[in-house]
Amino acid sequence: MTVDNQRVDLGHIIKSLLKKHSLSMRKLSTLTGIDTATISRIVNGKQQAKLDHLKLFATHLNVPLSKLLQAAGFEVESSSEGGGTELHASIDAIQEVLVSSNFFDRQFTTERVEKELTRYEKYALTEEGNRLIHAEFAAKVEQVSGAGPFIEQLRTMYELYTKAGTTDHVRALLGSALLYFILSTDIIPDYIFPIGYLDDAIAVQLVLNRLEQLQSASAEGVE
Repeated sequence: MTVDNQRVDLGHIIKSLLKKHSLSMRKLSTLTGIDTATISRIVNGKQQAKLDHLKLFATHLNVPLSKLLQAAGFEVESSSEGGGTELHASIDAIQEVLVSSNFFDRQFTTERVEKELTRYEKYALTEEGNRLIHAEFAAKVEQVSGAGPFIEQLRTMYELYTKAGTTDHVRALLGSALLYFILSTDIIPDYIFPIGYLDDAIAVQLVLNRLEQLQSASAEGVE
């Protein structure tokens, strides 16, 4: 049986991280709930890692999920823009993973996320929406601690949302992503797609793209 290079790479990464954190496969099994034999087969290239395996490895080995996805053979793009943090993966790559996996059907589209964001834009500017963001954001971040690097981008969004000089248009965009995260819309439910929070990452990316377009338009208007 020939083991492909991508799975060998994933095994090397996991072995290196285990050594770095002074962990055994048995200890990793205890942390993740994944059977030790399964971890061993993944590390040795005898079994393809599932998406939920990679999510758990990323969380407990303190490594970006995108790195493990790439090593496992998924085409993902990492971004170092936006303050040095990286998203889980590009929107296109996430869509590709969803379609190719057995965890979710083909009905998922980024348009569904966009519709929810549009709905939340108006809510973000209401007194109730503003109060909800202020009251619940910190608790939700604590609840999903370690879910992914996009959390740092949400923190930055929250700081800008609460800043006194932020315009209503920008606050509406920022608030839509924050409310999407807080209210757990679950276009990709956790129980169906164990990798978790991918739709939140998509929502963050969509809002960042909108903000970039808004800034570009403003800059052109000044010139």
